[in-house]
Amino acid sequence: MILPIILLITASLLSLVFVYMAITEKDLLKAIVFSAGQSISYAILLQTMSTPDIVMTYVTVSVGLYSALVLFVISKTERFEGG
Repeated sequence: MILPIILLITASLLSLVFVYMAITEKDLLKAIVFSAGQSISYAILLQTMSTPDIVMTYVTVSVGLYSALVLFVISKTERFEGG
């Protein structure tokens, strides 16, 4: 009973760390990797809450399609954020 609660807390904190790192990163490729890490943390949260059908869809869209689309867009622009 305590293991799912520990897993929920750990994945929640890990997702917060990934979100902060993605927002503060100047290198856009690293920001995409951090965003994918945040999505994986959310997938762990969803799996812990026993929603496997939502997890399969979420991982496919957020980690796969979203990351590929953003990588394509970044390849058409500059890699580093100006500022």
